[in-house]
Amino acid sequence: MSWNFQSVAVVGSGAVGLYYGGRLAAAGEDVRFLLRSDYESISQNGLVATSVHGDFRVAKPHIARSSADIGPVDLVIVAWKATANHQLAEVLGPLLHAGTQLITLQNGLGNCEQLAEIVGPERVFGALCFVCINRLSPGVINHSAGGRMTLGEWRPQGTNRHLELERRFKAAGIHAVAVDDLEKSQWEKLVWNIPFNGLSVASGGVTTDVLLANRESEMEMRQLMAEVIAAARALGFDLGDELIDSNIERTRPMGPYRTSSMIDFVEGRDVEVTPIWEEPLRRAAVAGVAMPHTAALLERIRARISAGR
Repeated sequence: MSWNFQSVAVVGSGAVGLYYGGRLAAAGEDVRFLLRSDYESISQNGLVATSVHGDFRVAKPHIARSSADIGPVDLVIVAWKATANHQLAEVLGPLLHAGTQLITLQNGLGNCEQLAEIVGPERVFGALCFVCINRLSPGVINHSAGGRMTLGEWRPQGTNRHLELERRFKAAGIHAVAVDDLEKSQWEKLVWNIPFNGLSVASGGVTTDVLLANRESEMEMRQLMAEVIAAARALGFDLGDELIDSNIERTRPMGPYRTSSMIDFVEGRDVEVTPIWEEPLRRAAVAGVAMPHTAALLERIRARISAGR
């Protein structure tokens, strides 16, 4: 089965959706953004991005307030937070035709499964975005570091469709890397997300440089990373111990970076607790692996959220 997409819808036009969708649109792809709060501003001013990989602007992006106004497309990029996934079936319906494929850029575990329940596993891709992006104002984003997107089929069909995604994304200036084992890559990203996102919230809303400046918090990060690697190995994903040092060292140059969970926390939005911490803990328990540091971190996150910041 060969596959080629001509039209794209971006569901969740925050920093990540605007950046990757904007790159595709700036390269001439037919991209349609589902927008709500930023609709008027982007309608008037377009989409503007400052980026370490080259600034870009989309003067007149194709935007809509509802998926019904977008209509069926060949590829749907799901870029909203997983906390909105209860709306997936309703929002995705008007975007689908018989051959529509979907790719989720969401953090954590369980998101591909939710998409698969709606459209079937053979139509689902996942991607992990290793990138520092912040939304500065409506329609204005800043990309300060990283940008690699690791992508793969949720349940490979032997068709190499992920290679076509890689090719088209690369043509748009996106550092896309196709992988054959998506779940392994999901656990690899959790090696960063569980400690950095978690401690940024549990500590009351602090940036990554503050966490790394504290010897005790760095030690806790390393313990958390080791637990994630152990759980992944028990589930059959061969992650290496070198990921601990590499994740720490690649974060230092980011400076006062605000993790996505920290931003949600300090701005009063729901934090992606289930896919980033609860689901990995559940799967580790099924595999017979204890993650005591991660479990303790989850309790601190819950307590901090319950305390009302």
